[in-house]
Amino acid sequence: MKKFALIGAAGYIAPRHLRAIKETGNTLVAALDTFDSVGIIDSFFPKAAFFVEFERFDRHVEKLRRLEQQIDFVSICSPNYLHDAHIRFGLRNHASVICEKPLVLNPWNIDALLDIQRESNQRAFSILQLRLHPSIIALKKKVERSPPAEVFDVDLTYITSRGNWYYTSWKGDITKSGGIATNIGVHFYDMLAWVFGEVKTNVVHQHTHDRAAGYLEFAKARVRWFLSISNQTLPAHISEKGQTTYRSITLDGEEIEFSDGFMDLHTASYQHILAGNGFGIEEARTSIEIVHAIRTAKISPLLGDYHPLVKLPLTKHPFLRSQPVLKVEDIV
Repeated sequence: MKKFALIGAAGYIAPRHLRAIKETGNTLVAALDTFDSVGIIDSFFPKAAFFVEFERFDRHVEKLRRLEQQIDFVSICSPNYLHDAHIRFGLRNHASVICEKPLVLNPWNIDALLDIQRESNQRAFSILQLRLHPSIIALKKKVERSPPAEVFDVDLTYITSRGNWYYTSWKGDITKSGGIATNIGVHFYDMLAWVFGEVKTNVVHQHTHDRAAGYLEFAKARVRWFLSISNQTLPAHISEKGQTTYRSITLDGEEIEFSDGFMDLHTASYQHILAGNGFGIEEARTSIEIVHAIRTAKISPLLGDYHPLVKLPLTKHPFLRSQPVLKVEDIV
């Protein structure tokens, strides 16, 4: 039985990590979050120590190490901009790390983590769960069997409605979340690169507070993509059924069904990591490079190939009279 600590216990994704720790036969001994709405822990590990101050959490983890009750893994579900700092914390405490995507916000953070990983003799793993989805694995095999010169036409649409709270939280701050493409799309870009190969072209047609769209060309695919958190962008047939989320990937006009099975993929990811087959720091690099390029790109005119939903009417930011222009040099 491995001993886990968890950072970000009050977050949206934390219950999937708690469940994964439990379902893989391991235990949580300590958890941290600056918010104390973490009653969900009782459903999994009621005896886990909980802290709202990082310093006390740090002291507790250090004490366990000196008492030879070493933490084996640190699971990270904290805000995106804190991931690299929390990964360093885990590695420096002689623990391996399992981190939610995005692993980091910027490509140069990858290089810094690789240095610390070498020094610590531990491993950091990224949750890249779509690589474990049966439909995506089947798609990858199909692409690998295709003629070398064949290039597929792909449309990716992901709409997951969010309320006004989103813009008050850290997720609405591009310097903390990385923006729409990073926060809700990074695992899709990882999947696309994993399936279709090297990135050739990355064009951005739209990037606002509630949506992003563009065109990506890989070695084996031409991809039109659209991501949104606005319910105003949902297809009519989805809205009429009262649904708030829409996922669609088409390959040469044929729908790829991958909606089912999402809830189980974190447990599968933990099983993969505990068996010694996890996706490490370097394997996250391509997706981080893609989202960083999207975040800092100039918006291109609608020439050539683009996603049809990019022409939907834009919506106003709920709190701002106008969407502020973020300078590239402001992003750190």
